[in-house]
Order: sequence, then structure tokens, then C-alpha cells
Amino acid sequence: MTLELQLDPIEARVLGVLVEKELTTPDQYPLTLNSLTLGANQKSNRDPVLDLMEGDVYAALQKLIRKGLVGSVHPVGSRVEKFRHNGAAVLKIEAPQLAVISELLMRGPQQPGELRSRASRMTPIESLPALMEILKPLLEMGLVVRLDPTPGSRAERYAQRLAPSAHPVESAASSRASSEVKALVAEALAPPSPAVAAGEATEKRISDLEANVARLRRQLDHLAWRLGEKLEG
Repeated sequence: MTLELQLDPIEARVLGVLVEKELTTPDQYPLTLNSLTLGANQKSNRDPVLDLMEGDVYAALQKLIRKGLVGSVHPVGSRVEKFRHNGAAVLKIEAPQLAVISELLMRGPQQPGELRSRASRMTPIESLPALMEILKPLLEMGLVVRLDPTPGSRAERYAQRLAPSAHPVESAASSRASSEVKALVAEALAPPSPAVAAGEATEKRISDLEANVARLRRQLDHLAWRLGEKLEG
């Protein structure tokens, strides 16, 4: 069921912000459209940084409401509509898992150390083993996927699968193939080293000499034939 629930990049950002603000600034939650837009465009703890209008955020909210992930409320004594998420209930996960999903929705694939540090703003994660315990049910449900290390790195990464288009990831095989192609192109375009250049020049001279000898031999054979003679050797 969860994998059938797909979000676009703006929906992903809006849901991520709602979860984040509930856990980090509960006194300001639920959020107004204005505060939600400011949170979506926030320059810290966001990747990529967006420049959304209130209309963009409102359209995303309406889609999230239809999917059951968001609800609107009108607090007593206030005419301003506010919004809250239903992420834990719809996805059937606990608050720590929701915090990790929120972090991945807002910043994309991350290594375990990065993910633990950043998600700890929302929920206590004391160690990397503790993070792995949080990730375990998310991996089993298909909400999160493990990615192989990128070239030059030893640590795996983890990415959310609710909004694949929010942070497209390149497969490890494609990444390796791309790196290999780039290396081959660089090698082909690089100037030869002095030793290689000298070796190539020597080979060319030998090849030219062999060609000249063969040409002279053909000319002598032809001359001998016209004179009625036969060359030896």
C-alpha cells in the first residue's frame, strides 16, 4: 500500500516541513499557509533550496489532503486555516521513523552519520546502531531503500521512496560506468608522456624503414626481371 502512495517534489517538501515543525517547534504547530511556505523555502536543512509561492504550497496541500496525509483545522478564536499532517497514521509508522522519512524528504539520500545527526533535531537518535533500528522497519516496508556507496566513498546511503522524483538517484552500476567512461575519455585526450611519445616515435621510424626496404626490394625485383636476371636472397 505504501509504495502506491507517491508524492511529487513539492508535496514531499510540504509533508517533510509539517513533520519537522511538529517535532521541533510544537508550540507553532499546526502551520498556517504562510508559515508552511516559509518553512518550505527555508535555506537551512533543505536540498534543494526552493522558491515556492503560497499558491504552489496550497496546491500541494490539496493533493496531500486528498491522499489523507494532511488535514486542515480552524483553531477556536482564529479565522486562519492551519494544516497538520497524518503521516504516522497513514504510513503506519512511529515518530522516530517519521522523523527519518521527513529528513530524507527534505534533503535527499544521506549517509548514516549525516542522517543520524540531522534527524536528531527531531527525535533522539543516540548512535548509529539506534539509527539502524529505526531504519529497519522502513526498509522492510519499502519506504526507504539502501544505496551503494558513491565512487570514492565507503559509506552506503539511504533514500526515501515516497517521492522518487524529489531527489533522483543514479544506480551504482550507472555511476561506475559513467566514471569509467569519463576516465577513458580523459585518458584518450591526455597528451602522451615523454616516454610513451619517444616509444611511439621509434616505432614509427622502424615502420617507415621497413616500408622503404620493402619498396626498394620490389623495385630491384622489377629491374632484375627486365634484365632477365634473378636476385638471390
